Amino acid sequence: MASATSLAHDAGSEDFAALLDATLGPDTGFAGSVVTGRVLRIDDDYAVVDVGLKSEGRVPLKEFAPQGQKPEVKPGDTVELFVERYEDRDGSIVLSREKARREEAWTNLEKAYQAQQRVNGTIFGRVKGGFTVDLGGAVAFLPGSQVDIRPVRDVGPLMGSPQPFQILKMDRARGNIVVSRRAVLEETRAEQRSELIQGLKEGMILDGVVKNITDYGAFVDLGGVDGLLHVTDIAWRRINHPSEALTIGQPVKVQVIRFNPETQRISLGMKQLMADPWDGVAIKYPVNAKFSGRVTNITDYGAFVELEPGVEGLVHVSEMSWTKKNVHPGKIVATSQEVDVMILDVDEPKRRISLGLKQAQGNPWELFLEAHPPGSEVEGEIRNITEFGLFIGIGPDIDGMVHMSDISWDEPGEQAMTRYNKGDIVKAKVLDVDVEKERISLGIKQLQADPAAEVLDRVRKGDIVTTIVTQVQANGIEVKIEDVLTGFIRRAELARDRGDQRPDKFAVGEKVDAKVVAVDRAARRLSLTIKGKEIEEEREAMKEFGSTDSGASLGDILGAAIRRRREMAGEE
Repeated sequence: MASATSLAHDAGSEDFAALLDATLGPDTGFAGSVVTGRVLRIDDDYAVVDVGLKSEGRVPLKEFAPQGQKPEVKPGDTVELFVERYEDRDGSIVLSREKARREEAWTNLEKAYQAQQRVNGTIFGRVKGGFTVDLGGAVAFLPGSQVDIRPVRDVGPLMGSPQPFQILKMDRARGNIVVSRRAVLEETRAEQRSELIQGLKEGMILDGVVKNITDYGAFVDLGGVDGLLHVTDIAWRRINHPSEALTIGQPVKVQVIRFNPETQRISLGMKQLMADPWDGVAIKYPVNAKFSGRVTNITDYGAFVELEPGVEGLVHVSEMSWTKKNVHPGKIVATSQEVDVMILDVDEPKRRISLGLKQAQGNPWELFLEAHPPGSEVEGEIRNITEFGLFIGIGPDIDGMVHMSDISWDEPGEQAMTRYNKGDIVKAKVLDVDVEKERISLGIKQLQADPAAEVLDRVRKGDIVTTIVTQVQANGIEVKIEDVLTGFIRRAELARDRGDQRPDKFAVGEKVDAKVVAVDRAARRLSLTIKGKEIEEEREAMKEFGSTDSGASLGDILGAAIRRRREMAGEE
């Protein structure tokens, strides 16, 4: 059974409904409709609005401004409001500015969607898979793939900024709207592309954005059309990979180098907008001048050295080292190494510079000659022994050679070499330095005075000397003069008579007088003759003891001469 109070309330409600029906009709039609109201006052976070009904309505202030903005509403303003309920439990009319804007927005958006027109909106939030967009009261979903033509890493600059969108899909019953910013950009790009292609000419300077990077270059978006920026046209300096100078999304200023209207291929360049470092390079880098540079690339035939950004020269492998022959350039220099080089040749039209690495370091043979002129002494390790001499290390990379004939004054070369071993430390005298042939001649025996020097100074051609036979050979005999000087008597010079010209009639150790035919000071050797001595003695005897008209025989004359000589020898 209902209480008296509830019955009274029900009766009152029925009276009020009857009164309202009598005033406005049985169906007011206000709930769910949009009405116009006037702001009476602001109470805390609400605006009190008069919509012309029996009571006032309250609307939250946050509904009077788009997301993230400060509401701007004041008493006296006229606003459109949505009636959610005609009367709540407090007797107030429940109004909504947001729903009123939404209803109005939906109506306008449906018209734009049907006409395939763009709509303006503001990105104000992030959601899973995309972003939320305020379309003048209606909230739409912007998928991440529809934000831009290219992936966007930072959407921050786009947030809160009004921009056009294309409605892809909308369902008013479910309250779903899907929009695209990319579709608008693509349409704009197509228009820009057409305009750009029509007015594109070689030599034009354009602004672009790096779209993609490959090993051979970068593709630049010129606003609807892409152009290729080859790696060799990015900068005058050597660039091994475009990523060394460019990043995706980087704004760049480029020049159109080539344009093919038929294929619509566009070749771009950045270095063309910079000063060419090769202009006047012959003046900046004169021949024989020394400069410092950085090794940028190493090949089998040499190394490229950067003298300044954009200017490189080649050090051929033959110009890399004075001493290291047939060695790969990578074993002499390393990439990025700072080196000193000398300018050998400059061909400005061909953009080529020949450099020398070894020339900047100085010729080691010239440096050695300056520090060790002929006659000076050096010391070094025997690095190698060959059949003709010893090689002695006299510098980090250079050797000097002691010929076997310059090892000993007395011993034969082959015999003298047996007293030395690889690794021995020896002293030697500098005999000669041939810079052009890169040869240094050394001598060990020259460290001591020549024991035969006094004899060589004293003996003259035509002198009669006493020798001692040291070796008997088939073609003659080898003799020693005063135990320090070697001489040789050929077979034909052993006697006046042909039958006596036999080497085997001489014995090692036998004393033999001979006449000096020639003196070879360089070889420290005398050429001798016994035959010549005998002929000369005969001639002298003829003068002293007889003549052809005296009647004396040759035997008598020679016998007298021999007796006379013996007598003189006995007296001595």
